[in-house]
Amino acid sequence: MPYEKLNLSTPKPVLSWANHPLEHQEHKMAKNVASLPFVFKHVALMPDVHLGKGALVGSVIATKEAIIPAAVGVDIGCGMCAVKMPFVAERLEGKLKKIRQDIEAAIPVGFSDNKEIEKSVTNWQNWREFKELHPGLTYSRHHNL
Repeated sequence: MPYEKLNLSTPKPVLSWANHPLEHQEHKMAKNVASLPFVFKHVALMPDVHLGKGALVGSVIATKEAIIPAAVGVDIGCGMCAVKMPFVAERLEGKLKKIRQDIEAAIPVGFSDNKEIEKSVTNWQNWREFKELHPGLTYSRHHNL
């Protein structure tokens, strides 16, 4: 399926595989995301792309030296956590599939799990305690996404 390069004046291009025309607010949101300083190569919009909060639901945002764990998570109720692991790439060689399968088996997901959520999780601010954040990350950048 061919993509369309959207005509937006952004540092990184936005490539769209959407099977429908984008609305004004969707163009604006795509432009905002593609203007973030840590976007790697381009932003990709999938066929089901639609308006979200912070980023378009159905967008793929590759980043360099940054992680955006909830770029669209607020729209779909996702919860993520950045965890520094003690592993180096060489130790993981050939083991990634097994590690992924173990993680998937251990974390409850889907519509039947996680129906009850503790209030403390809804406004989690412990990311402020991370000691090794990328130097370019500030509270205002994180908070505005």
